[in-house]
Amino acid sequence: MTLLEEFHRQIRLAGREDEPRPGLVQDRDGPVRRTWSQDPAGFAMVECPEGLGEDPDRWIDRQVEFFGARGQEVEWKTYDYDRPPDLLDRLRDKGFIVEDDEALVLGETVALVHPVEAKGVALRQVDADDDGAFAGIEHLKEVVWGRRDGHTAELREELRANPHLVDVFVAEATEPMTAGAEVPAVEVGQVVCAAWVRYSPGTDFCSFWGGSTHPAARRRGVYRALVAERAQCATERGFPFVRVDCSPDSMPILTRLGLRRVAATVPATRAPDAAM
Repeated sequence: MTLLEEFHRQIRLAGREDEPRPGLVQDRDGPVRRTWSQDPAGFAMVECPEGLGEDPDRWIDRQVEFFGARGQEVEWKTYDYDRPPDLLDRLRDKGFIVEDDEALVLGETVALVHPVEAKGVALRQVDADDDGAFAGIEHLKEVVWGRRDGHTAELREELRANPHLVDVFVAEATEPMTAGAEVPAVEVGQVVCAAWVRYSPGTDFCSFWGGSTHPAARRRGVYRALVAERAQCATERGFPFVRVDCSPDSMPILTRLGLRRVAATVPATRAPDAAM
């Protein structure tokens, strides 16, 4: 059995794409697996690892109706081997916006445990009571993505409720950093990268998330160092395989370290008031 087949069996078919988190409901509607926040302003994701059967539009319409009635934006997480093959086209027809694809990368966790010297930063693991670290993570999101959102607060509550299921790390500057007039300067002590690892007990898989790096702190080995830090923790916890949904920026780093691109995953999001 290939690693992708193991991932599909242990994670997707078993409903482990999202581990239980505070305030999230996990349920099923026929072939559709759903994870959604009880707060309509919060996270909602669906997927169909078993395919949508002979009447795909029926199941898509049911999700549009369900989340539309809640006034909640929903992401349909698709993989390029999902059925039907034209799933993304059907979602577009129902008002979903198809976003950029990411690579599903799998491999052995131990392959990522390697010494990395990141220049000008100190790495540390944080707990849920670390106000400064989480404020720094939120500021970093604004710099990198141009927005603040509720995901940092959700991550903090997840860590508080289930510290055995997630480890969170930050890289903080130990020296000032600059990268041109258009890039905000970095001060000593500022969070320049944040990354976390989630564990799926009862499976062989952990998953890496985050990793966005401040523009002034790039090309210093910061991302690679946080990969190694998370891999060390996951190896010690007994998770032999790692999954990453990675962008074009991080995929070359991970593939050079021995992980393999096995599929594409594409998010399709729908606002509750989207036209069909």
